[in-house]
Amino acid sequence: MHSQKNKVQPETDEITKGLFLKWAEWRSAAVVVMGIIQRAVLHSRPGKNSEPVAENFCVEEASLADGITDGQVKVRTLYLSVDPYMRCRMNEDTGADYLLPWKLGEAADGGGIGVVEESKYGSFTAGDTVCSFNWPWQTRAIVEGKILQKLHPELVGGHLSYFLGAVGMPGLTALFGVKEKGHVTLGAGQTMVVSGAAGACGSLAGQIGRLEGCSRVVGISGSDEKCSILVSELGFDAAVNYKGGNLAQKLHECCPAGVDVYFDNVGGDVSDIVISQMNQNSHVILCGQISQYNKDVPYPPPLPSRTEAALRDKNITRDRFLVLWYADKHEAGILQLSQWVREGKLKVRETVTKGLENIGAAFQSMMKGGNIGKQIVLVSEE
Repeated sequence: MHSQKNKVQPETDEITKGLFLKWAEWRSAAVVVMGIIQRAVLHSRPGKNSEPVAENFCVEEASLADGITDGQVKVRTLYLSVDPYMRCRMNEDTGADYLLPWKLGEAADGGGIGVVEESKYGSFTAGDTVCSFNWPWQTRAIVEGKILQKLHPELVGGHLSYFLGAVGMPGLTALFGVKEKGHVTLGAGQTMVVSGAAGACGSLAGQIGRLEGCSRVVGISGSDEKCSILVSELGFDAAVNYKGGNLAQKLHECCPAGVDVYFDNVGGDVSDIVISQMNQNSHVILCGQISQYNKDVPYPPPLPSRTEAALRDKNITRDRFLVLWYADKHEAGILQLSQWVREGKLKVRETVTKGLENIGAAFQSMMKGGNIGKQIVLVSEE
């Protein structure tokens, strides 16, 4: 009897395995046929003075309507973007009149890319690749066609995710920051410093500074690995790990002639040190202040009196800017960025996290500097 049981068991296991696989196949098909989707919702708010964690988000199943109405488009999500500005959207009050807070229990949204599955909006047909800055964090979605923009994959050599980074909002932010606020002059021998230099925007800003005419570009980042990549892959002349201590001394060694242009992504102590070494009539490009985003302070945050004095005494400009202010230049900017990418003049780094279920972890990691280049979430394959 015992030997007979052992003989039958493998067959039973194979039957069970087969039934499980059939169930999994049915489940997968049912999810599509029945309109069951996954969505990432804001589960809790971290509070204005706390760091966000992955558990602030949760992924749940929801149903999608069977049909669409005039003006609507049904899309399948390919890529989603997580960005530092989203931190303020986790608060009940974003502190910015152009940004709405995410609502608890509802799908978050941001930059996204996907494929049109069905359209009742004249500009799009099934199979088109589209993007939006208000893309729901869902595997599939029904959206108003007017929020979508058709993409041309040939601009980026088929690398669609670049439209969320180097040829998207971070790229435009870096480009317009340097061109509109950096006052870079070809042949003037200017030294540019970039903080948060290995991030989505900083990694591009340093390269653009060089392309626009800076003679020396120095990055500030948070690890030796990032500093190495900045110099060996992205064309920075030098890079400093601010966590290694003696930042002021190391920065002076890298910028013996002082700093003429500072692309500021971080704020706080790092920026105070950079500003203290800036030259007369130099320029701060005020892009971001990520070191201050988990604090209940106004934007831009107040500066120490010694930093305010340095700005005043050296006639240093430090103007806030938003990429939204240059909407009339976006198309030309995208064409310029994509040309640089295709020509190999603008190197692109990405950190890709797979699965919508991991978007909370990707956001937490990005806020802590865990990414190199643009942080992307891959939701489904192209």
